[in-house]
Amino acid sequence: MAVKSTATKPDEVVDLVPTLSLKDAVAMIVGIVVGAGVFRTPSLVAANVTTETNALLLWLAGGIISLIGALCYAELTATYPHTGGDYYYLRRAYGRPLSFLFVWSRVTVIQTGSVALLSFVFGDYASQLLRLGENSPSIYAALLVVVLTGLNVLGVHQGTRTQNYLTGVEVFSLLLIIIAGLFLIDSPSGAPQSAPVQSSVGSIGLAMVFVLLTYGGWNEAAYISGETTDRRDVARALLLSIAIVTGLYLLVNWAYLRGLGLSGVASSEAVATDLMKRAVGDRGALFVTLLVAISAITSANATVFTGARTNYAFGRDFPLFGFLGRWQKSGNTPTNALLVQGAFALGLVLIGTLTREGFATMIEYTAPVFWFFFFMVGLSLIVLRVKEPDVVRPFRTPLYPLLPLAFCISCLYMLQASIVYVFEASRRLGEGDKTVFVGIGALVGILVLLMGIPVFWLAQYSQRPAIKRS
Repeated sequence: MAVKSTATKPDEVVDLVPTLSLKDAVAMIVGIVVGAGVFRTPSLVAANVTTETNALLLWLAGGIISLIGALCYAELTATYPHTGGDYYYLRRAYGRPLSFLFVWSRVTVIQTGSVALLSFVFGDYASQLLRLGENSPSIYAALLVVVLTGLNVLGVHQGTRTQNYLTGVEVFSLLLIIIAGLFLIDSPSGAPQSAPVQSSVGSIGLAMVFVLLTYGGWNEAAYISGETTDRRDVARALLLSIAIVTGLYLLVNWAYLRGLGLSGVASSEAVATDLMKRAVGDRGALFVTLLVAISAITSANATVFTGARTNYAFGRDFPLFGFLGRWQKSGNTPTNALLVQGAFALGLVLIGTLTREGFATMIEYTAPVFWFFFFMVGLSLIVLRVKEPDVVRPFRTPLYPLLPLAFCISCLYMLQASIVYVFEASRRLGEGDKTVFVGIGALVGILVLLMGIPVFWLAQYSQRPAIKRS
């Protein structure tokens, strides 16, 4: 299929056909956020608190922190609508070097690692339905990367339509779990009664790490700001999506706690499966297996869609990677950017297969790099207010600069916590039988990020005339 390169200047808004409605944007954000995490992390949160009320308050706090971040992003997306999203904000605030490192890390670490992580979640649960040999999860993960990349290559309409359907199924399934926990189980008397660990400042902080990780992904709205039919839709979609997600998370965790009790949730390795077993028997386990697989597909599809938009903006700004900046008009999609992203994700699936800890390896690989740049984007709101005071801002973050500063502090905390988590996990596993490859994901992720420094020099050298013209 023929592709055509754009010739717009780096500082111009990308000239794309607006095709995404408010409903599409909300489905995209909700689909990314409400992923497999809500079926994994509630047990970890419950194990670090002493009362059910505290657990629910932490989930509410996670929604509030996410809302603060969304208010910051609402100003950025409304003021600077651009397909490059975070990349574009970083370039305007700090210049080309840091923005290059960000988009390099997104192409090679953040987004591709997220696609691989979600693909491994899908592979783990799909293998419970039909196992494809010793490396069944990896086979399923690779197949999912290929299929979702192909769907999005076919065109934006296929991608958003798939996302809307999958998000609808996902939310409906969560509602069924909520009904099961709140109405089909009388009491948690039959649940396991092992006591959770004693709460402390440290353990509550660790619980908050898992809460915020489960809320993660709403910032992907920045990458569709150039394709919405109304400039204000991304801000609306962010606020509406965070409200929906917070409500779902509170209800789901209330259902878990009511159906299993705090100690039952804390001791469960598959909390949704245990809840459905109590509510409807063994059929519930099959249902949850399908649910988690669908959730992983939903989040992976949205991540594939938004990630390719950064790659596209990257190719437009750096001639060395110009092949990424080509837009296929027939499908209204960045074909080359999607294919390169898919190839990187498949490579990470291979790495996860070799470590035999695919999901954990991808968390280690992405987390430190992600939270560092998330902090820099939050800070860019303040920097751009100072550098460009006369720019028209259709939406302004309330209580400025208090809310942006609170968001930046939370990002720094998550950066510190993600690094501590990696080393703590390495220490714990080192005391047992699993001592191979633990922590290698974080090391590889940081090394890949640092590789972007010489690549930036090469890119600068190869485009000196273009820099002078801009």
